Formats: sequence, structure tokens, C-alpha cells
Amino acid sequence: MKDTRRARMSLGVLLAAALVLMTVDHRTGANSPLSPLKEAGAELFGAAESLGAGVVRPIGRFFETMAAAPDAQRRIEGLLAENQRLKRDLLAQALDRRHSEELRRLLGVAGTAGYKLVPARVIARRGTPGFEEAVQLDVGSADGVRSEMTVLNGDGLVGRVVQVGTSTSTVVLLSDPASAAGARLEGSNEIGVVHGVGEKGRLIRFRLLDSSAQIVPGRRIVSFGSQRGAPYVAGVPIGVVERVEATPGELTRIAYARPYADLTALDVVGVVVQAPRRDPRDAVLPDAPQEGV
Repeated sequence: MKDTRRARMSLGVLLAAALVLMTVDHRTGANSPLSPLKEAGAELFGAAESLGAGVVRPIGRFFETMAAAPDAQRRIEGLLAENQRLKRDLLAQALDRRHSEELRRLLGVAGTAGYKLVPARVIARRGTPGFEEAVQLDVGSADGVRSEMTVLNGDGLVGRVVQVGTSTSTVVLLSDPASAAGARLEGSNEIGVVHGVGEKGRLIRFRLLDSSAQIVPGRRIVSFGSQRGAPYVAGVPIGVVERVEATPGELTRIAYARPYADLTALDVVGVVVQAPRRDPRDAVLPDAPQEGV
């Protein structure tokens, strides 16, 4: 009971003091002696409020970020997928441009020489019984392709058809060790035989039938042509002589030439389904490089 009375008395005293202070503050206005206390209290509570907001705001942002994470991940995945699609589109456009350019050059060769050909794409590189280096084309008998037809690209001689299916065919490359083709030196009637030597098509061997014939590095070789144009038509660029072997006492001379056609990276080719009426001779050879260039 004593404690209760004492508490009531203390509370009453405090209330009375508060009323007095409020009255004094109100009547004195801007000159109130309590202004410093009011300012200190405002600063104290303002600092506490700022501190509380600083603690609560990051927590709020954290929960907002967590809530938005699935959407952000989906957006990231969508952007990555779009990036991959754009890369594929750019690659496809580059390939289309390259194919178009190869086809343009191939048709240019056919037009100059008078070859009638069927354009084709190399779809596989594979060996076949009796041959080490061969490729498969995406054309066959349904396209007019027959065995023992010449195959070339916009650069030069590629090989000959050895097997034919309805929609595909197999071509043995000029670089195959079992391959042989009649050839002629540019600007002359000196003839010989070109053989493959493997080495991934980097070089081919040219055996010149006349051992006294002049042959030096830089001379160019074209196909001599077979009877009725099978398996090789005449006038197809074959390669450029890189070195000549000394063959004293031999009946033939041997040279090694670099093929015009890159036999390791074939793509667009043409199968000659009809030989030209006249031998195009050297008309299809590329322009000779200028000396000193």
C-alpha cells in the first residue's frame, strides 16, 4: 500500500512538472528556455530513426532481390539462348556466302571451258575398297551422275567418280596413290601422267614422258583428257610444279606439283556430265602471277 501511494505521489509530481514546463514553453515561444532540450531530443530521435531505416532498408532490398531472382535467371538464360542463336545465324550466313562464292567460281570455270556439270557438296570423307583418299557427294544416278566422270571445283581437278548410288556417289581424289590422270604442260604438247602420293594431297607426282623436255618450278599442268572425256576431260587445271627431280639416264622426268584444288578442304564441287566439244587447252588456267609481285 505504501509503495502504491508513493508511486501515485511521484506520478502526480511528474505530471504537474510536465504541465508547468509545457505552459512555460508555450508562453515563451521562440525564446523558450527549453529550446536546447527540444533540439537535442530531435537530433537524438532523428539519429535513431535514420539508424533504424538504414538497418531495415537493406533487409527489404534483400527480400526484394530474392523474390526477383527467378525472373532474373530466366532473363539471363533467355539472353544466352538469343546470343547462341545469333552466333549460329552469323555462321550460317558466312557459310552461305562462302558456298555461293565457290559455286560462282565453279560455274565460271564450266562456262569458260564448255563443261556441262552437276553441282554437288562433299558430305563425307571416307576410304573405299582399293583407295585411301575418297569423298562422298550428295548427288547420284538420279542427278545424271555416272561412274568414271570428272570431278572438279572452282580451283582445279579433284578426282573421278568410282561408285554411284541413287542419291550419293563416291569420288577417288587425285591425291590417292592409286590415282592416275593424263596431264600436259601449259603452253606445250609435252604430256605425262599425274599420280597421287598421299601426304594428304599436299603434292602430286608428274612423270613427264620425254626426259629431254624442259620443266622447271613454276610451270603449270592441266589435264590432257581421256578418250571421250572419261574419266577425265581436257583442260582442267591440275597444279603448279614445285620441284624437279634429277633423273639422269631415265626415259622420263619426274616433278612434284602443288594441286590447285585444296584436296583437304573440299566443299562445293562439280561432276562433269558432258565433255566440251573442243579442248579448252589453257583457257581455264588462272592468270599467271606477275614477276616480282
